[in-house]
Amino acid sequence: MALDRLPLVDKDSGDLTVVVETPRGSRNKYKYDPERDVIRLGATLAEGLAFPHDFGFFPSTRGEDGDPLDVLVFLDTAVPAGCVVTARLIGVLEVEQKERRKPWKRNDRFFAVATLAHDHQQVKHLDDLRPHLLPEIESFFTHYAGLDGKELRVLRHGDPKRARKLLKVGGKAFKASK
Repeated sequence: MALDRLPLVDKDSGDLTVVVETPRGSRNKYKYDPERDVIRLGATLAEGLAFPHDFGFFPSTRGEDGDPLDVLVFLDTAVPAGCVVTARLIGVLEVEQKERRKPWKRNDRFFAVATLAHDHQQVKHLDDLRPHLLPEIESFFTHYAGLDGKELRVLRHGDPKRARKLLKVGGKAFKASK
């Protein structure tokens, strides 16, 4: 089964399924290629920029940009690209993104804690993160988008309930696209 078509909810644990594309600390941005069912090198970040946490997607979802919904996963250490982990939502960063001469599109970033993570088990909500982490992550995504020739603007932060609602919309969009 292709990675982007895995079940969104793990049948054994009931937790959410996440496919990690880019490991924490990587300057390389990897992207899943659904036609070939492989992880490809998509970009190399500028010197001094690296992904703050593991970054991937929720399978069996679709965002407004046509891709699976993005998720930043809090783990104890980085896992390799293509690794499938289970996680629970802690919130969402609702954002719009724009390419030159194109309209704004939603491209939210969800936040989740890996089921097997030890260091982040107490984190249940974005407010539980260390005080300056969320602004640092926002800055990373804004800067990264700018280097990629895109604009990114933050609309709001959402709690786990809001994140689940948006994830459900993404799951419905995936089913409608089949």
